[in-house]
Amino acid sequence: MISPTPKRSLWPAKDPRAVVVLDQTRLPHRVQTVTLRSLDDVARAISDMTVRGAPLIGVTAAYGMAFAMAMDPSNASLARAYDVLFATRPTAVNLRWALDVMRDLLAPLPPALRHEAALRKAHEVAEDDVSSNLALGLHGIQLLQQVAARRNGQPVRIMTHCNAGRLAAVAWGTATAPIYLAHDNGIPVHVWVSETRPRNQGASLTAWELADHGVPHTVFADNAAGHLLQRGLVDLVIVGADRVTRRGDVANKIGTYLKALAAKAHRVPFHVAFPCSTLDWTLDDGVASIPIEERSAREVTHVSGTDPRGRVVTVRVAPMESPARNDAFDVTPAKLVTGFITERGLCAANARGLRSFRRP
Repeated sequence: MISPTPKRSLWPAKDPRAVVVLDQTRLPHRVQTVTLRSLDDVARAISDMTVRGAPLIGVTAAYGMAFAMAMDPSNASLARAYDVLFATRPTAVNLRWALDVMRDLLAPLPPALRHEAALRKAHEVAEDDVSSNLALGLHGIQLLQQVAARRNGQPVRIMTHCNAGRLAAVAWGTATAPIYLAHDNGIPVHVWVSETRPRNQGASLTAWELADHGVPHTVFADNAAGHLLQRGLVDLVIVGADRVTRRGDVANKIGTYLKALAAKAHRVPFHVAFPCSTLDWTLDDGVASIPIEERSAREVTHVSGTDPRGRVVTVRVAPMESPARNDAFDVTPAKLVTGFITERGLCAANARGLRSFRRP
């Protein structure tokens, strides 16, 4: 059973020159939308994480290029739009992939034809994301079916990290796509959701969308991951990715590396789910080469939540005198990854496995 209308994080507005996105900075306490109509709207939404997650960043950036062409379809405007959007988030390679797709399409066209062509292509990129993540889920469900066969009717216990769900994509998500499909097809699942400090994308976003879909889950403190794995409470780990090198090193939300180490120590399969647009064929050694975004220290020193009256408040948890460091991502070496789940199938987490998916 596959839903014909999966829930989406981005959709066309009534105005054909705009798109609507969920404002992820408001979740889980407020469900609000934002309408994006211009290059500046898109750049701001990506930078302030109104939209986030590698696939969704790429799709949103494609619309940003189209909006720029509506205002000014000149060569100078095309170059500026590329540069402005490219500078918004340095780690997720889907951003560069989408910008390259749009520039390669638009640069040869006469300026008068660029806006309509860009808008059509942005819509195509969005729909391709939906179909890619569904295909990814159909491949990944095989892993859950194998575990389910051994569990004798007990739930398949999956640990995830950060948010690689539908909120990180247009629909279905990456790490969550196999989970949603398994749940919808009667395979009992239970998801261990790590809180994912400092922005709490697990507790705030993954837990919200799992609850919205009716998937059983439990939020746990990041530091408890090793304990849960050691106690045999996890059957497999599935995470997403913001960039994967040609040899299989994986950049993902900070804290992924520690989970991979703990999973390896306790012989729990550790899988990474991503569309092939997340592959960076230009890089080999991820630890040495992948740029790591460093975000505001305030994300570490402060936390937000609701007070007893339902108001969203932010409070400081660190001493005023204490500085903080906030690396947003880490890199998990390929040797710690059991396998990859992509829209083109399952493969080993190494250069040879990935080469089978490379297209000219």
